[in-house]
Amino acid sequence: MNQDIPKQFINVYDKPVLIYTLESFQNHPQIDAIEVVCLDGWHDILKAYARQFHIHKLKWVVSGGQTGQESIRNGIFHLEGKCEKDDIIVIHDGIRPLIDGSVLSDVIIKCRMYGNAVTSMPYHEQIFKVKDAISTEEYIPRETIRRISTPQAYLFEKIDWAYHEAFEKNIGLHGSSYANTLMVDLGERLYFAAGSDRNIKLTTKDDLELFKACLKIEKDGWLN
Repeated sequence: MNQDIPKQFINVYDKPVLIYTLESFQNHPQIDAIEVVCLDGWHDILKAYARQFHIHKLKWVVSGGQTGQESIRNGIFHLEGKCEKDDIIVIHDGIRPLIDGSVLSDVIIKCRMYGNAVTSMPYHEQIFKVKDAISTEEYIPRETIRRISTPQAYLFEKIDWAYHEAFEKNIGLHGSSYANTLMVDLGERLYFAAGSDRNIKLTTKDDLELFKACLKIEKDGWLN
């Protein structure tokens, strides 16, 4: 977003974006503890905000890595010795602040059933493969694809194994890879959980304006 501070700490209506995200986890009855993987230099600021906004479930703040995958790894490895092998670990982007409780519930339920779960949504646009810079000759039937985002849930034993395996063998760590793609690269089968179109990721300034608009609609309360 080309701002002076990390986007997860940008204030929207006098509250940092990250706090909106954490409140969803704080208020969910099935979430026992929260760990945040945070930029160095922002740990104390995060803890102060957590106290101010009563995020009592925040138990650990861990330094991130040079990539998203390194950051997830740091968070998972820090839980070794703190979590049981069948504990459910929910991974979520701090810049997805509009996470519904029902989505969190479903990803936990599906993880209990199948051992993992990824938030997913059908894709409503037509998808074409690029032939060259100006043309295409092939499309992907939209009925065969799903949009995957966070939250994602995994049994601790399995996700801990996966990140050890991936970093030891350099598997699934490319470009925009994430926990879900890493698991598939390791040969694991993933299971779909419910998603929501409101679960937007704040990447650009336009996304931030959309987030503000969503909050204003909630405050206005004129929609059923």
